[in-house]
This record gives sequence, C-alpha cells and structure tokens, in this order.
Amino acid sequence: MRKPRDFDAELKALEDKGRELKTRKVQQLGELVIATGADQLGTDELAGALVAIAETKDTAKREAWAKRGVMFFESRSRRTAHASQRNPRSAQAQSGSTQSTASGTGSQ
Repeated sequence: MRKPRDFDAELKALEDKGRELKTRKVQQLGELVIATGADQLGTDELAGALVAIAETKDTAKREAWAKRGVMFFESRSRRTAHASQRNPRSAQAQSGSTQSTASGTGSQ
C-alpha cells in the first residue's frame, strides 16, 4: 500500500523555498546597487531612474544599457582575477563570502 502524501508539508516546503529565493533576490539587488555605486544616489533619484528604465520601450536604449552592464561585470571580473593573482589569500576569502550578482537578477 502506498504511503499518503503530506500535502501540507509539501506546501510549507514550497513556501519556504519561495521565501528563500525572494530573500536571495532582494539581497543580490542590494549588492548590485552597491557595486554600481548607485547607493550614493538619493532614494528618490534611484527610484525615479529605475522607473524610467522600466518604462522605456526603446529597444536600442535597452540593448545599449545591457551592453554597458555586460562591460561592467566583465571589468569587475577582470579586476577580481588580477587581485586574486596578486594576493591568493584574500581572493579565497572573497570567493567564499560573496555571490555573483550577475546570476539570478536578470530582467523579468
């Protein structure tokens, strides 16, 4: 005879996973704001800029912003690689304590 499924436990596990993913996304977005230097902007300025970007339908602008974002992350990865070659001990500490903000934060 088959064991009955515990739907309540499965639902709770899914809700917990959803909360964990949302928390990770919020953390990564915060890290992205800090990494780009946008944390120096006022809250109103940052919100206004993000609203303007989200409302933009011009694909050429969006593609230009995407290319600039790729260049930003590539330059950061090169700097991180150069730093790790100079000081392997600090590179190990950094890689273990931070996550890539490039993954999981794509346009949605």
